[in-house]
Formats: sequence, structure tokens, C-alpha cells
Amino acid sequence: QVQLVESGGGSVQAGGSLRLSCAASGYTYSRNCMGWFRQAPGKEREGVAAIDSDGNTNYADSVKGRFTISKDNAKNTMFLQMNSLNPEDTAMYYCAADVGTLCYGSGTPLLPEDFGYWGQGTQVTVAS
Repeated sequence: QVQLVESGGGSVQAGGSLRLSCAASGYTYSRNCMGWFRQAPGKEREGVAAIDSDGNTNYADSVKGRFTISKDNAKNTMFLQMNSLNPEDTAMYYCAADVGTLCYGSGTPLLPEDFGYWGQGTQVTVAS
């Protein structure tokens, strides 16, 4: 059973930084795609960034240049370094995974339906 556990959320002032982590367990697929999504109250879940087992990355336009996704394959952990945060980044952030496949190419929209496994989420709040 694939399990994803997020951590690292919190409250920060605009312009600040946070680093989210997602610890993955329960799968042995060498090919996988992992991603971060976020959902603000009253809005749809939107893709933020993704990274696959080959190290290919994909970012939403809204976070390019501010957020960096990375992985520690030895520890099965994914990270999202978020810099220059603004109030529009306030949301619940979810870790997601799709196993047995690589991510779609850079520039391809990140869609929730492409990911079969989800964490419980971690809240990020950015105050103005």
C-alpha cells in the first residue's frame, strides 16, 4: 500500500520561505512520478510541480522561479522549496504519486486525475 506523508507546512509572512517534505513508502516501482498540488478554499485543486524518477521536472507557471521540487531517492522523500511566498500561495498542499510511469513532459498541465495516490495534506498560510 502506497503511503504519502507530508510535513513542513506552516504560517509565514509574505516574501518568506517554507520547505515541504513528502515521505513515500509502500512501493518498489523504479519508475514513478511524484507531484505537489494545492487547494485553496472554494477553489479547485491545482498542480504546482512534479518530478519523476529520471529527475525530470514540471512546474506550474504561477510558481516558476519561486518554487523548486527535488527528491532524495535513497530516502524516498520529495521536497518543495517555496521562496518569495505571497498570500495567493495560501492553500492546503498535497503530495501525490503515480507509480510505474514517468511524468508527462515539462509544460504539460498537472492534473489530479493523473495521480493515484495522495497524502493527507499540509497547510501553508502566507500573511500579507
